[in-house]
Amino acid sequence: MLHCLIIGAAGMLGDGLAKRLVKDGEIGGRKLGRMTLFDIVPANVPAAEEVAATVETGDISAPETAVRLIASRPDVIFHLAAIVSGEAERDFEKGYRINLDGTRHLFEAIRQAHEADGYCPRVVFTSSLAVFGSPLPYIIGDDYIITPRSSYGTQKAIGELLLADYSRRGFLDGIGIRLPTICIRPGKPNAAASGFFSGILREPLAGLPATLPVDTSVRHWFASPRAAIGFMAHAAAVSSELLAERRNMTMPGVSATVSDEIEALRAIAGDAAVALIRHEKDPAIEAIISTWPQAFDASQALKLGFAADESFEAIVRAYLEDYAPVVERAS
Repeated sequence: MLHCLIIGAAGMLGDGLAKRLVKDGEIGGRKLGRMTLFDIVPANVPAAEEVAATVETGDISAPETAVRLIASRPDVIFHLAAIVSGEAERDFEKGYRINLDGTRHLFEAIRQAHEADGYCPRVVFTSSLAVFGSPLPYIIGDDYIITPRSSYGTQKAIGELLLADYSRRGFLDGIGIRLPTICIRPGKPNAAASGFFSGILREPLAGLPATLPVDTSVRHWFASPRAAIGFMAHAAAVSSELLAERRNMTMPGVSATVSDEIEALRAIAGDAAVALIRHEKDPAIEAIISTWPQAFDASQALKLGFAADESFEAIVRAYLEDYAPVVERAS
């Protein structure tokens, strides 16, 4: 019976991942019997008769937290905990404490356990497109060098290097997945610089105004929460032999402009929803977004069986099906 640990389980993706794993009932052909859900606040426990769930809380940046979390030797660890890009840029110390120190403490606790009794879990680390920075080609391949231009991107890039090195040394069996920008994120807006990508759809779909801080020509790489959760679940089951020396990879996604987003909104919810978007440029957001990539060749991930959304309109429909079933749609 497999035991999995989700670090960052109270977040949107962590919560969705826990539900997905319980629904699947297995990871890589092994029956899921136990789940530990960790975050700074208590996570929700998905309904499950055959999976024993434990909720843990604490500060991932404290070294003793990681030691406590792996004491029960979980077979699969999903490391999702992080503060988002905008907050990491505004609060330098907090960003490095949570996003880098928390990751290093986790990997170190696993290494020490490995040296004590041979422990070697599969670790799924969620990275970001922010590891890439300008100047960038239009389409970025798997071999393109990572040159982050933000503190958040730097923290994630260091995490990728640590994951690769600790895997090379045999302390853990890691896979790092660079998630596309998640859209549409349910719930309230967060502090991410990319938050408007969701906001200009989520709020109008609920009949609320939304602010667009960049030009409609801005292009980016997207995935729905449904697809992102699928990436994480699949990453836990990918054979180590197939990863070879490439432990970190970009996930497939949909390359779309803000204009494409708006047209998808129009197709599904009509002109009235589009009219709720207010154009108010924000130089700070524009500066961050200008360094971000637009499109990828995610060949490695596709060969490993990771699957993306079919289109941006499919992303909007997935949101309506998964998070907002009562939203009135255009006839």
